[in-house]
Amino acid sequence: MTATTPAAPPGAVPRKADRRGTASPGGGRRKRKLLGENPLGLLFSAPYLVFIILVFAYPLVFAVWMSFQDYFFAAPGAVVDRPFAGLDNYARVLQDPAVWRAFGNVGIFLIINVPLTVILSLLLASALNRAVHARAFFRVAYYVPYVTASVAIVGVWLFLFSGNGLVNNVLGPLAPDPSWLINSQLAMPSIALFVTWKQLGFYILLYLAALQNVPKELYESASTDGAGPVRSFFSVTIPSVRPATVLVLLLSTVTGANLFTEPYLLTGGGGPNGASTSPVLLMYQRGIEQGNPDVAAAIGVILVVLVMIIAFIQRKLAGGDES
Repeated sequence: MTATTPAAPPGAVPRKADRRGTASPGGGRRKRKLLGENPLGLLFSAPYLVFIILVFAYPLVFAVWMSFQDYFFAAPGAVVDRPFAGLDNYARVLQDPAVWRAFGNVGIFLIINVPLTVILSLLLASALNRAVHARAFFRVAYYVPYVTASVAIVGVWLFLFSGNGLVNNVLGPLAPDPSWLINSQLAMPSIALFVTWKQLGFYILLYLAALQNVPKELYESASTDGAGPVRSFFSVTIPSVRPATVLVLLLSTVTGANLFTEPYLLTGGGGPNGASTSPVLLMYQRGIEQGNPDVAAAIGVILVVLVMIIAFIQRKLAGGDES
């Protein structure tokens, strides 16, 4: 026998679920998939999304469009013809020796800055994570250069590394000639050391946050197995902070590729003879000083592509997908 559903009494009002039929659950799922589990979160994140679009996305798209045009500055409100130039701007960029030298300079900077940043910030964060005397003082001391205005810090650095500066007076006959910041071989390494020292406090904080989430039981187990401090550092600390390492690699690479303030202030705009010119500084010189914003946009697009490639390789090598 098969059970039959009893008929509704005469005059009964159909239930709301019966009137909606079977389409309602699917519609609700579609809404949740579109708006998320908490639609109110979209409202709170909307201002930041607008900020990202206006400050990052729109300028990037506009720069890509500009790089394919014969673009030049004009008076506000003036209607001028900016014809399509194709790949002409990119051809000019790739044939410019100054562009190649600028990318080589920032390559030297990244080779020095990124490994030093990762190694020093991890070592110092590990030391500060232990119970040491005046730990709060050292944490603040390492972070102060990062939050201090670059102009003030540059003034101190110029005092230390000028021809008659403190460092050369201490080195005496071992001091380089020409001095650090006017030496074509030492200008960019000096800037890399400066940026590493200035930004170290920020990356130390990132590693400190990661180290405080490492279970102490892992160190106790390693100690029980006979591992000393050095072995525990390589076997427990480094694998445990791998996500933070990937983040430090990406941030230091992106920040270093956008190098502008330090060579502009320390070496007088990329000196000596372009030995410390970065791609972003060259974009400023070509676009603002020389009035070729289309060429500057092409340099910027090439820089973005190269940084994305480097970041992708770093993420793969550092195990970013696993972390």
